[in-house]
Amino acid sequence: MIVQRLRFALIATTLFTALNVQAQVEVEANAGLLAAKISEEIAPGDYEKLLQGLRANPGKHKRKVVLLDSIGGSAPEAIRMGRLLRETGFEALVPSGGMCQGSCIYLLAAGTKRTINGHVALRRPPFPAGDSALAQTAHGSQPFSPARYFRDMGVDVSLAEEIYQVAPGRLRLLSKDELVRYRLK
Repeated sequence: MIVQRLRFALIATTLFTALNVQAQVEVEANAGLLAAKISEEIAPGDYEKLLQGLRANPGKHKRKVVLLDSIGGSAPEAIRMGRLLRETGFEALVPSGGMCQGSCIYLLAAGTKRTINGHVALRRPPFPAGDSALAQTAHGSQPFSPARYFRDMGVDVSLAEEIYQVAPGRLRLLSKDELVRYRLK
């Protein structure tokens, strides 16, 4: 009986932790620079964290930069975050040693200027609609259209199709030539 309760508690804790994994979203202002850093896995709720960070640092800034080092995650949430970054005039930077993979590419595409010193990799979403049903529900009836989003951001819309050419569970690093061809750089 005690073993069963302990096993249940361990499984419940593991599931609760897995369901609450969110990106690290940090926003800081210093000497005319507004910097946002987004790392780890993007999950529903991260848009609100980003919005709160921006609201906590009002005013004019000479430069706004988002630093990206993310394994991706929720594509609809990344698109919402990307639209906010674009509306507020952020440049995007993948720093040396950094990786922008999966849905992080939507944040990169949002940059008014894009600098890539690290790596960018495509990864096909695990679900046909681009994300889990739970994540889709969290965003209401807003349609999920990667091609339209890329068009709005000035990125070649063929990138949306290319994402679905990647084998499930695999990553495909983009070369410098591909980054230029898709207008990510």
